[in-house]
Amino acid sequence: MFRKKTFGGAVEYLIVGLGNPDRKYENTRHNTGWMAIDYIAEQEHCRVNRVKFKSYTGECNIGGSKVLLMKPTTYMNNSGQAVVEAMNFYKLPPENVIVIYDDVSLDVGKMRIRMQGSDGGQKGMRSIIYLSGKDTFPRIKIGIGAKPNPQWDLADWVLSQFTSAERKTMNEQFEKAAAAAELIIKGDAARAMNLYN
Repeated sequence: MFRKKTFGGAVEYLIVGLGNPDRKYENTRHNTGWMAIDYIAEQEHCRVNRVKFKSYTGECNIGGSKVLLMKPTTYMNNSGQAVVEAMNFYKLPPENVIVIYDDVSLDVGKMRIRMQGSDGGQKGMRSIIYLSGKDTFPRIKIGIGAKPNPQWDLADWVLSQFTSAERKTMNEQFEKAAAAAELIIKGDAARAMNLYN
């Protein structure tokens, strides 16, 4: 259904990791998307250090396509500003924009791949859908676990650090997210969902 589109020598896909730019957000649950991009960049020997489209960006080749890795610096709730700017520049459809982000409804160590749908309460995804007017973005949701106590403030929970054991599990999830993104780019989203959902 989602066939790879070719755009000459230009960027053909975006892989966007959602997060927040300030140092205080480093390695927090809410920066799971950024951490996933860092993992992919390391695997692909790509530096995500160029400032473009209100993001840190880096180009690499994944699955036979030219891909722009993006870490928006707009803060989570305005992620759509960065994503839509890049989409417009490269004239990319939503189907060629893979978004990776944290999901509190999934346990740590769980992942969900969806090819379209609502934002599920994730404000970064909400911004992307709202500003683009489309919801057909492939998305890779990585579980960060629910609040351990109902009394906890959700903001405090998502901005908390992973434990050392959780970090090991998260690295395994980043490896799976990288593999899933490559399959989506190759036009095999169904296989990605079968393997990793």
